[in-house]
Amino acid sequence: MTNTPRFPDTGESDLPRELVDLAQKIADLPAPLQKDLETAYCRVVESVRRRRRILALVQEALSQLRLDIKYLMFDLEATRKERDELKMQTEQD
Repeated sequence: MTNTPRFPDTGESDLPRELVDLAQKIADLPAPLQKDLETAYCRVVESVRRRRRILALVQEALSQLRLDIKYLMFDLEATRKERDELKMQTEQD
């Protein structure tokens, strides 16, 4: 029988170090206490992961918005330039 930890401690964990430490402390507790805390711990972990996904989506959306604004500013400047050139042409005629 192998004793594999319920809360793996991997260096590449996407969880904050504090949560990994907490998981280790929970794993060291007696079984009845461990079961009680494990449910709450799992909810916290899911919440952290969900928030990270949301943050990544928001950052991606902001990056896209910045790029779109740059394109719009370029287009606005080109449109203004074309308008001014056309206005000068009509005034000369």
